[in-house]
Amino acid sequence: MSASQYDLKPEDVRERLSRTVLADDPSGVCIDSLERDWPTGLRARLTANLKPAGVLIPIIERPDGLSVLLTRRSAALKHHAGQVSFPGGRMEPHDKDILATALRETHEEVGIHPELVQVSGFLPPMPTITGFAVTPVVGLLVDGLKLEIDRTEVERAFEVPLSFLLDPGNQAIRHREIEGVKLPLVEFHFGGEKIWGATALMIIALRQYLVL
Repeated sequence: MSASQYDLKPEDVRERLSRTVLADDPSGVCIDSLERDWPTGLRARLTANLKPAGVLIPIIERPDGLSVLLTRRSAALKHHAGQVSFPGGRMEPHDKDILATALRETHEEVGIHPELVQVSGFLPPMPTITGFAVTPVVGLLVDGLKLEIDRTEVERAFEVPLSFLLDPGNQAIRHREIEGVKLPLVEFHFGGEKIWGATALMIIALRQYLVL
């Protein structure tokens, strides 16, 4: 596949995600999506008693192409401290649905108002080892938006070209020992930042929809 085939337009993103829908159960994950060789204890943690959460995958229309906004989480947070992630968080009782969760948390963390987000699609809920079922919401944003970062939750925000993340040649495989078993995990390295864990898996899932 040529590099130009990763340079998508906003209309490409909307069209390729047009048939996706918000899952009926935001805490439900598909066990078949988990690697078969993962330890039994880890597989159990990734499927039982998960708390629903939502994140936004913000895709910004820049003059030189589409760009994905990510954040580095504050080192003081209880879960995933200091890691790179998409803006988002756990579902609250007052949230209408998991879409409302993702938009609310994004507004709180980086100041993007929900009305500025053109919701384009949804990925299935994905489990994390910290006990969450995370639904990624894909949203398009126009150039010129100004961020207002909540420093208690977010250390910094940065962007990565969508074309970079869609190109499999830009991912690396690193082995990490979990419960005594070395597992292959995907990482992306860009601008001195390491994107790994659940965030990297969300990018891989998004790629399956966007790259034909």
